[in-house]
Amino acid sequence: MTQYVTFTLGGALYGVDVTRVQEALRAHTRTRVPLAPVDVAGLVNLRGQVVLTIDLRPRLGVPPLEADAEPMMVVVQVDGEPVSLLVDEIGDVVEVGPERFEVPPDTLDVGLRRLITGAYKLDSSLLLILDVDQAVAA
Repeated sequence: MTQYVTFTLGGALYGVDVTRVQEALRAHTRTRVPLAPVDVAGLVNLRGQVVLTIDLRPRLGVPPLEADAEPMMVVVQVDGEPVSLLVDEIGDVVEVGPERFEVPPDTLDVGLRRLITGAYKLDSSLLLILDVDQAVAA
């Protein structure tokens, strides 16, 4: 069995291996990085540590969040460093077995297949597993 921290983004349910997640928080004030790509949302100060924040929406081809909406952050470890991912809402930790795992669905955009390692069919939805390393490197 594998445990995933789940979150929603644009109505889809995504999961990140629980061992990669440092914490989940409400969004903090971000400092923009001049000349950074649109998906680099800025830098945040987490208890004195400066952390890069990635907006997953452009990387996953999801339209921008409405101006008055407040995203949340999932802080993950990438090469031993924390990286914050902006998401719509943080969900539960789900535990799934390998018998439910499937390769990324054919309906998934070709550009997204490198960011999604697979999917689990849950009782009420499809859980897309995010490749954190690829999502941050994209």
